[in-house]
Amino acid sequence: MVYVSAAPVKLPLILSASRLSATTTAIRRTFAANRMPLPYVDEILTNAIPRPVPMPVPTSSAASITTAKLSVIEQSKRLAAYTAVDQHILPHHKVIGIGSGSTVPYVVERIVQQGEELNKDRVFIPTGFQSKELIVASKLSLGDVDQFPTIDVTIDGADEVDSELNCIKGGGACHLREKVLAEAAETFILVADYRKNVPYLGTNFPGVPIEVVPFAYAKVLQNLHHRLGSPNATLRMAKAKAGPVVSDNGNFIIDAPFSLDAMRSPYKLMARIKMLTGVVEVGLFCHMAQAAYFGNQDGSVTVKSRLEEEVVEETISSA
Repeated sequence: MVYVSAAPVKLPLILSASRLSATTTAIRRTFAANRMPLPYVDEILTNAIPRPVPMPVPTSSAASITTAKLSVIEQSKRLAAYTAVDQHILPHHKVIGIGSGSTVPYVVERIVQQGEELNKDRVFIPTGFQSKELIVASKLSLGDVDQFPTIDVTIDGADEVDSELNCIKGGGACHLREKVLAEAAETFILVADYRKNVPYLGTNFPGVPIEVVPFAYAKVLQNLHHRLGSPNATLRMAKAKAGPVVSDNGNFIIDAPFSLDAMRSPYKLMARIKMLTGVVEVGLFCHMAQAAYFGNQDGSVTVKSRLEEEVVEETISSA
């Protein structure tokens, strides 16, 4: 308990010592009753608002129990992630990029299951806050692209992937850092559930995410509305705070829907958007991925792989 002394009180000199003591005590009691009590440290820690905790990484013994509790979609994500890790995160890979999104926790989970012996000499590069927290929580070695500008493999999620392995990313506002790690990687792999496997981009996802500097967002919106054919482009607003979504880089995000004709040529559209002054990065990833893994409802995995200039598709059946 913290006690605060009242300020000195000027009393007439004719007051007796007993009256002076009684008056001062009354003032102290009144002040103590009206002041706001200060919490103890234990109370602060007990009543603190919990921050989001990354998905725990279960041990192999708990894997079957966890799977039984997952929804069909979550099982599909996990299946895609596990298969991609098993085929592309090999013992000789030492620098690994970890992307963002709802499928990525399963990627980290499977990497951890490869064992401490393999992971002790590896470095993991995150694309944003979420993946950084996953890496730290899993007790893996955290690195930065400044230290490792060349990455062996980057595995990332996607909002949509078309028949040519072009994809939309940026639903989580991390597409600038995601594209940096995708370009830095010798091998770039996508993982997602069956809903993200589409014939052309824009089938289900509402628009192209565009990261812009705050100073220029109004001008970029005007250009999108009147010059690039996206009259419904809007600034992405936050749901748990007043104002717009702010990326890990301190920028704003615009979501720009385009017509089917425009989305059939994603590389051309990306180049046009990127040329607007104030645009930092566009959530269209074209000609970058070597393969994409989609977990299906029946327990199989659809794999799209780039072989030279052709994209081939195969299905891996469940065991």
